[in-house]
Amino acid sequence: MAKKVSYKSAGVDIERANRLIARTKSLINTTRVKGSMDSVGGFGGFFDPGKTGLKDPLLIAATDGVGTKLNIAQIADKHDTVGIDLVAMSVNDILCSGAKPLFFLDYFACGKLEDKQWSEVIKGIVKGCRESGCALLGGETAEMPGMYPKGEYDLAGFAVGLQDRKNIIDGKKIKPGDVLLGLASSGLHSNGYSLVRKIFTKREIKKDHKLFLKPTRIYVKPVLDVAKYVKLKGAAHITGGGFYDNIPRMLPANTKIVINKGSWPIPEVFKLISAKVDIKEGELYRTFNMGIGMVLVLSKKDAKSAQKKLAKKHKLKSWIIGEVVKGRRSVKIVKGDK
Repeated sequence: MAKKVSYKSAGVDIERANRLIARTKSLINTTRVKGSMDSVGGFGGFFDPGKTGLKDPLLIAATDGVGTKLNIAQIADKHDTVGIDLVAMSVNDILCSGAKPLFFLDYFACGKLEDKQWSEVIKGIVKGCRESGCALLGGETAEMPGMYPKGEYDLAGFAVGLQDRKNIIDGKKIKPGDVLLGLASSGLHSNGYSLVRKIFTKREIKKDHKLFLKPTRIYVKPVLDVAKYVKLKGAAHITGGGFYDNIPRMLPANTKIVINKGSWPIPEVFKLISAKVDIKEGELYRTFNMGIGMVLVLSKKDAKSAQKKLAKKHKLKSWIIGEVVKGRRSVKIVKGDK
């Protein structure tokens, strides 16, 4: 006699997953913006770009995950901030082209769906979308027994944004004499955690989990606001690869960036890392953001007014941390004064 089995007995409870999604629909709908449509639960999310009012629009898209920061969340059993990280990583990327995020979609994968854990992650994603002014248009929740150990999950997502062709930030007008404005990070953001987990014990991570799990800062509203008043020539999101690999991506040929190392304060978490192990300084600036989550290139005459706008209206600290000079496309970090 054949053994009676079901999908549920194999570890996938579709009805339970559907109930969880239905329960959060009202929360997800709080992220709706002009152009988004009520499509949660369908096979695809709908967005009407005609509602944006741009004359010659270009779509800009980016995708990312949270990486091994998820291991920190699992060690601390705290999951309400990694959803913010997930949104931040993509919206900050498309912001580097001057794009306003329109919508975001997420992918949550686990071995067995845990109600509290999943709900906390979704609440973080909703918070990130609201902070960046984009709609959570939909997503996918995948329950895959045998693929992930108990309590573990993975996250991925992507954002789509829009910008008028004439206002795209592409770095082409960057020239020697322009300055680099560094925007304060909130801490580690979402990069370098493989090294963090190698340096700190699980006990240390659990003890200082608030420091390690501080969510990635979302720069969308402050940067788009500043762009209304001054011309932004280039922008770079300081993620994996740090200063050395990310900043050159925005530079035209025959230009390089010289950064004055002492021109901004280094946050406590990076001092802890430096004190814990013997690590080369170049490795730190290639692995971590070191307190600068995004950099903007603009004319020297515009830098002070941009700083004032960021500080007064958005409570965001920034520093002039370097300048553009002639040279091969690269970054050089030199010793400077605070």
